[in-house]
Amino acid sequence: MDDVNPYDHYVIQRYLHKPLLIEGLKFDLRIYVFLCGLDPLRIYMYKEGLSRFATENYVPPNNNNLDNLFMHLTNYAINKNSSKFIFNKSDENDSIGHKRSLTFVFRHL
Repeated sequence: MDDVNPYDHYVIQRYLHKPLLIEGLKFDLRIYVFLCGLDPLRIYMYKEGLSRFATENYVPPNNNNLDNLFMHLTNYAINKNSSKFIFNKSDENDSIGHKRSLTFVFRHL
C-alpha cells in the first residue's frame, strides 16, 4: 500500500488470463438494466447494449506489454485515444469498429 498514491486514478478488477476474444481483441459487455423493485424483485433488461473492444490484439501479459492499456483494457475513454480506434458510423453494419452492439456479440458467439 505504500506504493499507492491516493490522488492517482486506478482501475481495479480481476484480470482474466485466458479471456474470450473476438477477432483477437479483448472486449466487455455493457448491459443496461432497470431495477424497479426489491420485494418482489423486478429487473428489466434493455434488449440492446454495447460491446467495447480493445484496440490492440491481445497477448498474454508479460514484462514487455503490461503498460499497453490499449491491449489489456476495453474502456472507451482509453481506447478512443488509440491511433487504431475505429468509430462505426454505420447504422446497418454493427460488426465494424471498437464499439459494437450487444447483438453483434451474441450473433458472433
